[in-house]
Amino acid sequence: MSKILYEVYQNDIKDSESVMFGKWYARLKSIETLSLTKVAKHIAEHGSVFTEDVVEGVLKKFKNCLLEMLLDSKKVKIAGMGTFYLTCECTKGGADKEEDFNVNQHLEALHIRFLPDQTQEDNLSSREFIKKAEFVNIKSLLSGKDDEEGEGGEEGDDNGNGGSSQGGTQGGGTQGGSTGGQTGGQTGGGDNGGGGDNNGGGDDDENT
Repeated sequence: MSKILYEVYQNDIKDSESVMFGKWYARLKSIETLSLTKVAKHIAEHGSVFTEDVVEGVLKKFKNCLLEMLLDSKKVKIAGMGTFYLTCECTKGGADKEEDFNVNQHLEALHIRFLPDQTQEDNLSSREFIKKAEFVNIKSLLSGKDDEEGEGGEEGDDNGNGGSSQGGTQGGGTQGGSTGGQTGGQTGGGDNGGGGDNNGGGDDDENT
């Protein structure tokens, strides 16, 4: 059975809020980053009627077409998965007046964002997705022991506070929480943490 690995760490950043400093939280650990070729092989091995090279070709075409459609001011929704869209990152200073704003001067970057599907049958939002996961403490895995805390527990919140959420750790949301809370970047108001940026230019109308 698939398992999500995590490790428990202590917040030792002295300039953190007093309620967080010295407390213990969880962060997720990855064992491998799969290339497109490996993803194609994985799909082909799971009862697909298409061979590995065909799957890889489709994935490459999807990537190219996705970028093309995003750069054409379109959002791309994959039913049962979620929606891809762009947000922009502007300079911190911004423009003093509307007429002074210049794309070449005040626009720094474009970010590809992803908003998980939140329909009832395919809810991949951070609070629902965590209910489908089974967690294993990487420390116990390396020591060859089963994670006794892996069963049961309560759901932590996206700020790193709260219950264990099946992993027996405090703050299951910290660094392993919602997709966009802290990765939202620097610009605009994103969707449910999926694309928030602090200096304007975000997208805030996606609620699918």
